[in-house]
Amino acid sequence: MYLRNDAKSRILEGLPMERGFLRGGGATTINIQEGPARFLVDIERGQKTGWFCDQRENRLAAAKLAAGAEVLEVFAHTGAFGVHAALAGAKSVEGLDVSEDALALAHRHARLNRVDDRCVYRPADAFEEMRRLERAGRQYDLVLLDPPAFARSRQAVTRALAGYKDVNLHGMRLTTPEGFLVTSSCSHHVTEQEFWASICLAARDAKREVRLIEQRGQASDHPILATMPETRYLKCFILQVL
Repeated sequence: MYLRNDAKSRILEGLPMERGFLRGGGATTINIQEGPARFLVDIERGQKTGWFCDQRENRLAAAKLAAGAEVLEVFAHTGAFGVHAALAGAKSVEGLDVSEDALALAHRHARLNRVDDRCVYRPADAFEEMRRLERAGRQYDLVLLDPPAFARSRQAVTRALAGYKDVNLHGMRLTTPEGFLVTSSCSHHVTEQEFWASICLAARDAKREVRLIEQRGQASDHPILATMPETRYLKCFILQVL
């Protein structure tokens, strides 16, 4: 059992920062199985628990759209969405992330799952690279958008919504007609209605019609408490871009 009491919010609460084994010991990089895929998780240095368990069911849902597809994974981090897509039969996966360390682990995940012949990862600023791909006339059958939280406070919501509109605008432009866009927001300060409104504005400016295929949230082992609205934080929309 490994303890991670190292969230920055603990400083605001006057609580100590600490991490380490509570029971037992051993390696801090572990191998996990998620559906058909295997991944490496750094429980000591990875973000939060080292693995975004809340997106598990959404990764499996997105993979159902991947057979034969050319896939673009934006904010790829360690490549989980893309590896699932490759295992589901994607023709190719291109992953973008600003963190070279995260992409090094994405490369390892592709090799671990024997899909490295179809997965390519590039360190890049997501917005700049999406614009470059647009100028090059590139389009993909499936675009996966899983950005970090754009709004860490209520005061940041207006700016965050502009960011969500922008990233979805580029995502739609990079999606082939009748292709699919899977887009997420993990900012609990941004409501489902606000996130959906930003998607609609993006569709208007992209001059593309979008069809909502499925509206999803966090995995079922992340319960939502009626008295704590912040526990309903993850929004995931599966869209068809016409």
